[in-house]
Amino acid sequence: MKPASHHVTRCRRCTAPIVWCLTSANGRRQPVNAAPDEEGNVAVSSGADGVLYVRTVTAARPDIRPGEWRAMPHHATCTSPPPRRSSAPTPRAVRGVRPVPWQR
Repeated sequence: MKPASHHVTRCRRCTAPIVWCLTSANGRRQPVNAAPDEEGNVAVSSGADGVLYVRTVTAARPDIRPGEWRAMPHHATCTSPPPRRSSAPTPRAVRGVRPVPWQR
């Protein structure tokens, strides 16, 4: 099964066709490749409200239900991913020197 054409958009960085889905675990948005992929680790389904939902295919639930298709998260295949953020804190800029010491 493939997504409806009105769900398909393009990635801003690599221009690959993607669909935006809501995760079934916490309702956050996740980009998924629009083309079905047998090697993918997520299952995408269309809800009754017309929104696409995605869930992770795990060892506990490896089967694909009727109405779902297997796909790959776009973050795993994007050819131009965003730059990684460093977890190290940035040094604080010194703006000036206090001319006199603190007084009590």
